Amino acid sequence: MGPFGFKEILIIALIIIVLFGAKRIPELFRGVGSGIKEFKDAVKDDEKPKEHHKDNSAN
Repeated sequence: MGPFGFKEILIIALIIIVLFGAKRIPELFRGVGSGIKEFKDAVKDDEKPKEHHKDNSAN
């Protein structure tokens, strides 16, 4: 098995529920999801100028 078994994941989930409460968990994951989306968009934006630069140098 991997570094975490079913029991460990269950314990971590219960600790998160106790710390944040059941109502705040969806908000927490929504924030994490939007942060990941912004990060991916920023990475894509950084890659676009490099491709554009390669096209200009070929001319």
